[in-house]
This record gives sequence, structure tokens and C-alpha cells, in this order.
Amino acid sequence: MIRSQIYLTEDERSSLKLICEETGRTQSDLIREAIDSFISKINKKNNNKKRQKAFGIWKDRSDYPNVEELRNEFDRNF
Repeated sequence: MIRSQIYLTEDERSSLKLICEETGRTQSDLIREAIDSFISKINKKNNNKKRQKAFGIWKDRSDYPNVEELRNEFDRNF
């Protein structure tokens, strides 16, 4: 792990201290969990944006096989 230093407001520090006392967890552990949650949330948004951007990119392509013909051929073989 890499050591990092942050500034907290009085309210943030007192709330964090209460949570530490209630849960028995360390301040560092709670802060890391909050950061991981934030990163996960941002990554999900970015992944959704990428999927939305990619939606329909194949609609005008003509260089791939006809799926309906492939399905019919598959059905005939079984």
C-alpha cells in the first residue's frame, strides 16, 4: 500500500470517528472502502457510456454472414 494524506472537515472527521467506534474498523479501512466504492461507481458509468456508444455500430456493415441463413443451416444439421 501507498501512504496518502488527506484533509477532512471537522464534521467528516467526527462522523468518521463515530463510525469507527460503532463498527470497530479503522479510519483507513473505512476511507479505502469509500474510495473503492466511488471508483466502482465511476467505472460502471464509463462502461455504460462505452456500451451505449458501441450500440448499433454493426448495423450498416455488409461484410458479415447472414445470421438467418446460419440459423437455418444450423437447424437443418440437427
